[in-house]
Amino acid sequence: MCLNSQGTRPRAASEKKGGRKDCFASMPALEENFWVVVQDYKAGDPMQENVIWTYLTPGEIAEELTEQGTPVCEDTARKILDHFKFVKRKSQKKKALGKSPHRNEQFENIARLKKQYLDSPNPILSMDTKKKEMLGEFCRGGTLFTTGVLEGLDHDFLTSASGLIIPHGLYDLKRNAGHITLGFSHDTSEFACDSLNLWWRRHGQLLYPKADSILLLCDGGGSNNAKHYIFKEDLQRLVNKIRIPIRVAHYPPYCSKYNPIEHRFFPHVTRAIQGVFLTAVEFVKKLIKRTHTSTGLRATVGTLTKYYAIQRQASDRFLESYPIVFDDLLPTWNYTVVPSTY
Repeated sequence: MCLNSQGTRPRAASEKKGGRKDCFASMPALEENFWVVVQDYKAGDPMQENVIWTYLTPGEIAEELTEQGTPVCEDTARKILDHFKFVKRKSQKKKALGKSPHRNEQFENIARLKKQYLDSPNPILSMDTKKKEMLGEFCRGGTLFTTGVLEGLDHDFLTSASGLIIPHGLYDLKRNAGHITLGFSHDTSEFACDSLNLWWRRHGQLLYPKADSILLLCDGGGSNNAKHYIFKEDLQRLVNKIRIPIRVAHYPPYCSKYNPIEHRFFPHVTRAIQGVFLTAVEFVKKLIKRTHTSTGLRATVGTLTKYYAIQRQASDRFLESYPIVFDDLLPTWNYTVVPSTY
């Protein structure tokens, strides 16, 4: 039997260890010194007094404790962190930048609308624009299986790109299907409405032949801004083409993450194109079409090569007639666009 330097048998891995309790017992000042060390290298959450974090590594904590006169190894420092419930975590994007006074009312209203449309022959669409992508050999997030190093450009300058892609998305809640329209100029309300028109002509009217209304869920800002007259006029032009009313419900400010497309479709599109050099439009379309999940999500892709001008204003003719039908409840966020001859 092997003996250690003290002449005793080494403890087997299966035997119970004293661990941090032995450390605290043999060094009564260890706990106090630990909090002294953490106090000098910590930050906290002013809204949650019980949540603090330290930016020291276990190795650095061990060094600091040693300097305080309580020498421990890195492994023991980890155990001490665990003892005081310091767990390695990643920060999470959960705090809204602000609050809307009618947030709950609008969420309840959207829930009612969704329930009504689920029991109808009409589609429920969630709309938003995904992050713009530059065409070229630019390094992007994600990893791939490769036989060698993928060498991309060392700077992500737009001037080095062969083009810019603007992916506008629609998510069909009833059919668990997504659609991406690729644009190449600007993310405007006209582009958003043309994207919806493209989806309707290619897919919507075939999937919903008995539809007499469309429920459109979208954020309150961006190309589908709830306060912009130009978005309503562009929607009006679309409705006049397809001759089907569009029922619009905007999510309150600071609540865009609750828009279904944000968590049911876009993350899977991101995964389908991760780590790849987006060098050509056709290649991007091919990648997006691969978007799928085990629950049946699939994606379709289209392109709009039209140039979309920015800083457009609603026409006087539209503003004079203003045929939009507003709800009594929170009319800024809830309204219906009906066919009109304005």
